[in-house]
Amino acid sequence: MEEFADKIKEEIKQEKPKSSMIFIVKVTTNKEDKALDMISDKIKKKNINVYAVARPHGLRGYIILESPDRENAEEAVFNLPYVKGILPKVITYEEVKSMLEPITAEVKIEKGDIVEIIGEPFKKEKAKVTRIDKAKGEAVVSLLGAAVPIPVSVKLDNIRVIRREGEEAEESP
Repeated sequence: MEEFADKIKEEIKQEKPKSSMIFIVKVTTNKEDKALDMISDKIKKKNINVYAVARPHGLRGYIILESPDRENAEEAVFNLPYVKGILPKVITYEEVKSMLEPITAEVKIEKGDIVEIIGEPFKKEKAKVTRIDKAKGEAVVSLLGAAVPIPVSVKLDNIRVIRREGEEAEESP
């Protein structure tokens, strides 16, 4: 497999035109790794002109493929198990850059903050932050309205801070 990776890198240096095309390949959810392996094997065996194949972290049901044209991309994925097809739109590297080069956003939520959950299933519930996992982009919160404190993991973009610990309490409606 390492030979294949070296070969791809070599092709990129020698043959890659100034404008390559990036395609999104739809695959069966939770079978992305198997589909990626099958596509890579087919590219190697048939010597198909494909520059890169990647499975973006956190994007389920899709694989990104870079080739000089749609014909090579379609040949690489044609008639393979788990592959459903190539989306019609060609995308730019800028559109997928955030998926391939993850950048952790600055977290403005702190332990002890009182937050409101803005995403389902606990929408409009108030909670206190007990722990933050920046790598996963999640916060563990304890629901304030519950009779028994239940720790719930919530994505950081599904909560908003109502007040910081140490600040005066907001008036309840």
